[in-house]
Amino acid sequence: MNIQSEIRKGSYFDSVVLMQLQRELLLLPGVHDAGVVMATPANCALLQQSGLLTESARSAAADDTLIVVKAESESAALQALAQVDSLLNRKRAAVDAEFRPRSLEAAARQLPAAGWVLISVPGRFAAGVARAALKLRKHIFLYSDNVALEDEIELKQTARAQGLLLLGPDCGTAIINGIGLGFANRVRRGAVGIVGASGTGLQTVASRVHQLGAGVSHALGTGGRDLHTAVGAITAHQALHLLARDPATQVIVLISKPPAPEVAAQLLSAAQACGKPVVVDFIGYPAPARQLGNLHFATSLNEAAELAVSQLAGSSQPAQQPGSALTGMWLRGLFSGGTLAYEAMLVLQTTLHPLFSNAPVHKSQQLADALHSQAHTLLDLGGDEFTVGRLHPLLDNDLRLRRIRQEAADPQVGMILLDVVLGEGVHADPAAELAPVIAASRRTGLEFVVMLIGTDEDPQDMQSQKERLETAGCRLFTNPSAALAYVCSRFGAAAATAFAPVELTALTQPMAALNAGVETFYTSMVAQGAQCLQLDWRPPAAGNDKLADILAKMNKR
Repeated sequence: MNIQSEIRKGSYFDSVVLMQLQRELLLLPGVHDAGVVMATPANCALLQQSGLLTESARSAAADDTLIVVKAESESAALQALAQVDSLLNRKRAAVDAEFRPRSLEAAARQLPAAGWVLISVPGRFAAGVARAALKLRKHIFLYSDNVALEDEIELKQTARAQGLLLLGPDCGTAIINGIGLGFANRVRRGAVGIVGASGTGLQTVASRVHQLGAGVSHALGTGGRDLHTAVGAITAHQALHLLARDPATQVIVLISKPPAPEVAAQLLSAAQACGKPVVVDFIGYPAPARQLGNLHFATSLNEAAELAVSQLAGSSQPAQQPGSALTGMWLRGLFSGGTLAYEAMLVLQTTLHPLFSNAPVHKSQQLADALHSQAHTLLDLGGDEFTVGRLHPLLDNDLRLRRIRQEAADPQVGMILLDVVLGEGVHADPAAELAPVIAASRRTGLEFVVMLIGTDEDPQDMQSQKERLETAGCRLFTNPSAALAYVCSRFGAAAATAFAPVELTALTQPMAALNAGVETFYTSMVAQGAQCLQLDWRPPAAGNDKLADILAKMNKR
């Protein structure tokens, strides 16, 4: 085998383009493996773990694109690298030839009906794009992660002062007026409104509401840090106030990882005053009671959906009973959804010890090295250390496939727990990639358990996904609580602040948006019948920080 690499200094490519180029390289004659990433320290460490990091590649900087090919011979590897430009040009030629503006200002002139801007550019540039959107008085869906906390606070305070919504940063999901933004499921319209400081948590509740026969009015993601003390739940307050005034919303669900106590008290006070039933799932938060007036406290994402539907229909679904115990082996959870991973930590820590994670509940559970599991381990593969310069695992299975093989090779691992999330904007056919690797990794004493998150109306065809995963040997659950109860059983015993109001038109007007970043979000919105314009976004000053700072100062004058 021969490994060759190429560094493209200061070049920027969309994460989708990087993923597609890597897949195209893998199809070339003689190529056995390939890696195409932005050369961040985390991505270089992952390449090294896969045996793909060459000595020359170590000189790459975080702003460089790194292309590595492992082939049967030096000539095959070099021939593959020689085709990179033609593969990229073919990708560009396949893009719709219509004019794509490079600035938000030009895009807003081209699509004046756009009330929203979707931002999924690299984190260090996202705040600048968001500031430009707020100047244009647009609501923002900010998918980008790795945005500085001080930028988030400044942006949200500015948005609130203008009566605008800023969902994010690190906001994966929203459903507005029937249109899914980012990673969203196709759910029927209904009377349950959702405010979620997470993406997959919001998706789970929305999907379960649909499965239980009800529907969703709107679902608004706030971003994972919104309920931290420093941010003060600015977006959550705005979203709660907006849904309280929305005539189509009869019941509201609040979802978050454990908020700061003072932030929780303020938000719950506002919820009590909103005049509608509110189901609260602050995961791990010590609820004061099952019900306080119009507040109903849930202990899981599944129960939050059931309580919300019960407020409409007067009934709920019983949970599935777990199976028998398993002893003497380790659990490894590989999650694409951070909230699902966190809920799993909260539930499973009651029976599994020691338990580690890159997203721990307690400091003592912090995994020393995210690239290597120890004892029982649950990984959030959508965490920052895995997503800098790399596509989110909801879109790209490559990292998880490699980790499945790694964990399955450990004879002490008795179960691998996965979430498979369907819906708009995510991978078009996750089972097609996961099932063969799972089937090939099965061995005596190793069990695969899958949480399947989605609906029968999602574009991936939920039934076919279920059948292929079960054929590969997975035990499959559509109810996450039932899945965690089963895992527990296999390893042991089961364990009002007033803000400037956002106009209702933010939710009720036909969806029209400008998309800066990941192109699959654009194609998803168009497929749902929304108006959307894709920007031909490039980093300012070609990614040169010093020149970008000079340009920013000049623009302020």
